[in-house]
Amino acid sequence: MIDVAISQKQLLDWANDLQLVADLTQANAVILKASEVGEYSLLVRSEHCSPSDIEALLRHFNLKTHLNLQQNAIPKVKTSSSSATSDNFFHQSETFSHYQVNLPVDIRHINAYQQALIQDVKSSPKWRDTALGSLIYLPIIWSSGAHFGVLCLFHKTALHLDQRALQLASLTVNSVQLNLSELLKLKQQAQMVLRGESKSMDVISLQTFIDSFEEHIWVKNAEGVYTICNQSVEKAWELPSREIVGKTDEELFGKDIAEIFLHGDKRAIDAGAPIIVAECLDGQSQNKHLWLETLKVPALTPEGTLAGVIGMTRNISKHKEVEEQLTLATNVFKHSLEGVVVTDRHGNITDVNGAFYEITGYSREELLGQNPRLFNSGRHEKVFFETMWNNLLETGKWNGEIWNRRKDGTIFPQNITISTIFDEVGEIRYFVAVFADISAQKQSEAKLAHLAYFDPLTHLPNRMKLMMQLKQEIKHAKRLNAQLATVFIDVDLFKHINDSFGHSIGDEMLVELAKRLRSQLREQDVLSRIGGDEFVALVSGIQQLEDANLVIEQLRQVFEQPFVVSTGDHLRLTASMGVSIYPSDGANADTLLRNADAAMYRAKSEGRNNYAFYTESLTKESIEHLKLQSALYGALEQNALYLMYQPKLDLVSRKTIGVEALLRWNDPVLGQISPGVFIPVAEKIGLIYDIGLWVLETACLQGVRWLAEGKPFGRIAVNVAGQQLQRSSFVEDVKRILAETGLPATCLELEVTESVMMHNPDTAIRDLKLLGDLGIELSVDDFGTGYSSLNYLKKLPIHKLKIDQSFVRDIPFDTNNTAIAKAVIALGHALKLEIVAEGVETQEQAEFLTQNLCDQAQGYLFSRPLLPADVEAFLAKT
Repeated sequence: MIDVAISQKQLLDWANDLQLVADLTQANAVILKASEVGEYSLLVRSEHCSPSDIEALLRHFNLKTHLNLQQNAIPKVKTSSSSATSDNFFHQSETFSHYQVNLPVDIRHINAYQQALIQDVKSSPKWRDTALGSLIYLPIIWSSGAHFGVLCLFHKTALHLDQRALQLASLTVNSVQLNLSELLKLKQQAQMVLRGESKSMDVISLQTFIDSFEEHIWVKNAEGVYTICNQSVEKAWELPSREIVGKTDEELFGKDIAEIFLHGDKRAIDAGAPIIVAECLDGQSQNKHLWLETLKVPALTPEGTLAGVIGMTRNISKHKEVEEQLTLATNVFKHSLEGVVVTDRHGNITDVNGAFYEITGYSREELLGQNPRLFNSGRHEKVFFETMWNNLLETGKWNGEIWNRRKDGTIFPQNITISTIFDEVGEIRYFVAVFADISAQKQSEAKLAHLAYFDPLTHLPNRMKLMMQLKQEIKHAKRLNAQLATVFIDVDLFKHINDSFGHSIGDEMLVELAKRLRSQLREQDVLSRIGGDEFVALVSGIQQLEDANLVIEQLRQVFEQPFVVSTGDHLRLTASMGVSIYPSDGANADTLLRNADAAMYRAKSEGRNNYAFYTESLTKESIEHLKLQSALYGALEQNALYLMYQPKLDLVSRKTIGVEALLRWNDPVLGQISPGVFIPVAEKIGLIYDIGLWVLETACLQGVRWLAEGKPFGRIAVNVAGQQLQRSSFVEDVKRILAETGLPATCLELEVTESVMMHNPDTAIRDLKLLGDLGIELSVDDFGTGYSSLNYLKKLPIHKLKIDQSFVRDIPFDTNNTAIAKAVIALGHALKLEIVAEGVETQEQAEFLTQNLCDQAQGYLFSRPLLPADVEAFLAKT
């Protein structure tokens, strides 16, 4: 590419010329300049050119390969030549002396204009994409024949441009070309001045100079006649210089080869710059396997016209070998099914292959410059990567398995090999990682592991897996100083099912049984099938016997409903269970399982459909506990629950201002059972909510009866359990009961323990406020026994604090209790709350509380809990 600076003044002159042509033709005009790689850009334009039209022309010239904007003259090679070598190695010729615009014939002939003029662009398939109406396009070339650019004259209307417009455009092109010739001439003259004249003693002959090169060097004049060559050419062509100089390619190599060589000369002339025109095997011998590369350079006179062509041919065999290796490596890199990523020595990604995109989901643009930590799955500790990089830097290679993250967030396993690439001096230049997605392999391994460790029918862990999990659970329990229950479950007489209905029906029942048992256990508990009809449950976090009893009862419940099989039959099963507890019944997996098995056989020997602990005393205690649970389920239906009421008095006037409803249970078999025993059980087995609603409804109905009988009682206080307040429906349930019973909300008081409110204080504040807005009075029961937050306490919409009886019991003789009682009273009054003391049994306690301004009290000193009829008598007396 000829490189000549074009001044702003020259550009302005060309712009003025374009504007003149545009005005005369009432069209638009632009000059587009071609770069060294053949890309066009806007150089100058007339006014009012639409950017979209310019973009369309640029897009067309840059993409359309059918355009031939370069000169098409070819040297006239003579069959014989008598040209003698002179001091000037480039003999002038008329062949290249008249380059004009790119037309099929000389521009001086009028019919030449027809190809440069497109009067209707829409009728020309090659130009239709420009969306113009009419167009003239003329190439602009240097005096040497090299391509400079193109002039375009265009209009939106078809048939607008004519022969006159073509003449004006041609004149403008010729003017620009003359300017280019002058610019090139001035540049070369300036270079000669800067270079100066060399003294003869400093100049070596051209022949000596070119003979110093191993490459083949030759020169042709403008007629295509060789004027000089070096010794390497003589050796390669196996001809002396005298038989080469003065001849043409056709004379030396024949017409076919000459056409190839002359075509290369033409390409160099068109480009106006050095170009590589050929790669071929050395000479005419095909068995040497020496690859040659020919570089051709157009030579210009000081005036900028073409003097000839200089050629240089060199051996590129080694280069070709490297190129072939690189091509092979590139193809392997490109088409490999494994992902490949290359990073620089700092770990920044420089390249990735196609498989990498498919595996990770990232595009190449998203990854370049990023660090591979982008794929970190979080499954590996920092020490893993530190070890990996240490090995990589020490040995130059690392192979292993890594879990990485795809773009969509999914985590997948890789088998990866990372290699270090060093430069010539041994410094790290690149890291190359090749990896395979082994997700399918992992899935296969998981399937094999499932077959090895899980029961194929129920998909529960088998005996082998159970023993592994039991060992882990023992370690966990030991670390937490907790207990672990191993429950061995054997279906009673299951052989009868298989014998009577067939094994397929038996399998159906086992699958259903496995689902039922699993549903009764927590997620962290383990259920295993270790034999035909044998299951084992591992229950962690056992703190006391009640926890184990609750689990056993839940497991036994699965046998209460019949099993409906595919035949439509309703079949029933029972099971015998044996329980061993870690660590009391065994300190290792084998012992615990063996002892649970022994306990199960004892349960079978006692009549089946039963259970037994390995420790007999635990069995007896558990049986009693289960009796209590079973009885409690029927307590509501059997009307075994009832309420008693304990009066609350004003400490100053000693008048009754309310009563507290207290739950009692008198079972027909077990007898009277303390609330301290059965209420925790009700909470564990999930009955407390239903029982709590019954208490609330019963108390409200009693209050309505008293009001109807004209016996004012103040307010009835009902205790609210934690599970009740945690229910989202609790507030609506209270509203419903008040509406159904007809008790005014102003006659109801709800007592909530502080520990319940602190469990979820924000929810408690919200629900208690809703209840308070109804007119219900709210009090904090057992205050001081929990861990109240004073910050939340002041936000709670409560009316009373109840001092727990544990702080009242020894006052005024216990200084600690008296201090606590005083503090609670002072705190409550500071928060504008009434203070109620419970468990008041002596006159001294009552006097102390009165002196310290306690508001209300209840306890045996005033009255024990009473049945409703006795309350009426008490109210009448007070």
